[in-house]
Amino acid sequence: MKKEACGLFGIYGHPEAARMTYFGLYALQHRGQESAGIITWDGQTIREQRGMGLVADVFQERHLGHQLKGNVAMGHIRYSTTGASLIRNAQPFKVTYKGMNLALAHNGNLVNTISLREELENQGTIFQTTMDSEVIMHLVAKYMNGGTPEEAIAKACSRIKGSYSLLFMVNQKLIAVRDPWGFRPLSLGRVGDAYVLASETCAFDLLEAEYLRCLDPGEMLVIEDGRMISHRFMEPADRQSSCIFELIYFARPDSLVFDQEVYNARKSMGKILAQECPADADFVMPFPDSGVYAAVGYAQQSGLPFEACMIRNHYVGRTFIQPTQGMRDFSVRVKLNPVKSMIKGKRVVIVEDSIVRGTTIRTRVKQLRELGAKEIHMRVSCPPIRYPCYYGIDFSSKGELIAANHSVADIGRYLGLDSLHYITIGGLLKAVRAPENFCLACFNGAYPVLPDEGMGKLSLECC
Repeated sequence: MKKEACGLFGIYGHPEAARMTYFGLYALQHRGQESAGIITWDGQTIREQRGMGLVADVFQERHLGHQLKGNVAMGHIRYSTTGASLIRNAQPFKVTYKGMNLALAHNGNLVNTISLREELENQGTIFQTTMDSEVIMHLVAKYMNGGTPEEAIAKACSRIKGSYSLLFMVNQKLIAVRDPWGFRPLSLGRVGDAYVLASETCAFDLLEAEYLRCLDPGEMLVIEDGRMISHRFMEPADRQSSCIFELIYFARPDSLVFDQEVYNARKSMGKILAQECPADADFVMPFPDSGVYAAVGYAQQSGLPFEACMIRNHYVGRTFIQPTQGMRDFSVRVKLNPVKSMIKGKRVVIVEDSIVRGTTIRTRVKQLRELGAKEIHMRVSCPPIRYPCYYGIDFSSKGELIAANHSVADIGRYLGLDSLHYITIGGLLKAVRAPENFCLACFNGAYPVLPDEGMGKLSLECC
């Protein structure tokens, strides 16, 4: 299972700011399911509500209608890539410093957290959480020194490395920041007279907001008194490194990220995959939901029928009972169930977006064999994942990655396939605009920014 690092939403100048943020987070729920939080500014104080679980579980009508007052709000949904899944690590993260209310929401993953945290602790800083995001907040406070919040944030960002799209609320100001490498998406929109910010444009669609543009790498937007000012707080990196997994897997297919339509990018990946790796088969099918759109492209290009032979149970939540060892296949079967009559005696092409560990896919292929599939071929719409990611995808260990330790032929045999082919890196890049602007480190090991030694998801838990 591939997981990503959080979703952001902010709005300035709307009388129902908290409610709009709730719906914005609801649209972004796919980006994180561990915790959710909303913070508002009512002209005098910051109000907050945070909790563990899904957006609909954390917020009630009393929060949106009465407690979270104000026309400025920002929200966060979390999947942890640094720091354990605990309420203390839920965001937005709020502090009071010299009479000023500051709140922070972070999407991404810093790679120099260990060294920065050690430096700050040696200077007397006390940490309340094990998030890399708290390091940013302490740096902002350190650099305030009578200057403006914008100056302090710019100085703090000059010290941190890695992926970060950030939202700050500093009393009445809403400030958005995107790292100079452009790892994570952050978009600007408008609904009426209110400005909105979100990790993906699907949040704008729900609110009927107009999409304006994607923030540039190294850009800071400051919204105050209904006015918006753009700053270049840092020069963009020599090479932009947007995460290509946003287009492969993470983002919703109805979103724009990095100014690209996710749906069309995934369909193009499938078409190119069909050109590179054709298969003699009866039909094409995906494992919902991740492989659906690449499978559509593969079917259209190959001329093979597209069949939805795996039916997803939409009512299986993240709190579903954990299976015992003796029922280890049950958690896979309960989410997807095949249409049995379509499988027996057929030659099947399965299109997947990626293979990380391979254990889940192996169980599903075994199930198709038991139902009498004559041949099972798999086509994967991203190249083999051979290197860990340090920028916000939760595969930070090379030992977790099946392609890092085995050949494609060996992987195919392990999964029980008749054939296995991955799209090439060149083919993947043909499916996206501005291919030179994407990070490919998980495929080729060319890291834009190297991490601290020992940096990992739980590396701060002993602190």
